[in-house]
Amino acid sequence: MTDADIPEDHPRYESLVTRHRIEAGVERGITSRQGLIAQGRGEAFDYLLGERTIESADRAARAAAAHLLLAERPVLSVNGNVAALVPGEIVDLADVVDADLEVNLFNRTDERMQAIADSLREHGATEVKGLAADARIPGLSHERAKIDADGIAAADVVLVPLEDGDRAAALAKLGKVEIVIDLNPGSRSARVADVPIVDNVLRAVPNVTRHARALRDRPRAELEAIVREFDPDDALEAAERAIRNGSFADDRE
Repeated sequence: MTDADIPEDHPRYESLVTRHRIEAGVERGITSRQGLIAQGRGEAFDYLLGERTIESADRAARAAAAHLLLAERPVLSVNGNVAALVPGEIVDLADVVDADLEVNLFNRTDERMQAIADSLREHGATEVKGLAADARIPGLSHERAKIDADGIAAADVVLVPLEDGDRAAALAKLGKVEIVIDLNPGSRSARVADVPIVDNVLRAVPNVTRHARALRDRPRAELEAIVREFDPDDALEAAERAIRNGSFADDRE
């Protein structure tokens, strides 16, 4: 089955597409089996959010776009689930904001690293970092500590979709501006982020790209104002409120 085989008018279309892409990622050696579990956990939160982009998540996507456009060395981190779910979309975002792409895996093997890098190139990436792994994130002992010296190690703004909490916290300690995409507003990853986007990565990455296209010719002062006015605590509280109120509620003040 391909995405084209799933009728777009199916009430769970996006969920079915997500499941299929994760399954295909496992078959291709891009996604680990543990990624299936992570996807199921995220899907539960997405259901509670009504499987839609709530208003606060769209504001966060706009703030993320402003951060990336202001950055001197933005990097987009790619793990197995991101590579399976939004390979073309993450490449598009990198092009729009002139960011590097860097593969980073917890269950790291040379074969998986190469498979993800090849997939990103198939979707238009010209350069993919992460294979050199000639630097480390201090305080982490596992494979996700491995980064490129001219990639995440040198970045001032990092987008880390579907990130582990310990690595997100370690990146925050390095003083980098951290943008996290996570459907759980109570996760450590979301709570340490400068910009937590509580949304499905299928929607969030294209939303950031859309905002970046709209903002890239705006004055720097306008971008700085967008960044300054965004409050991560407000965004998390709005997402929690939407979940508590039920999947058909919205988060308008």
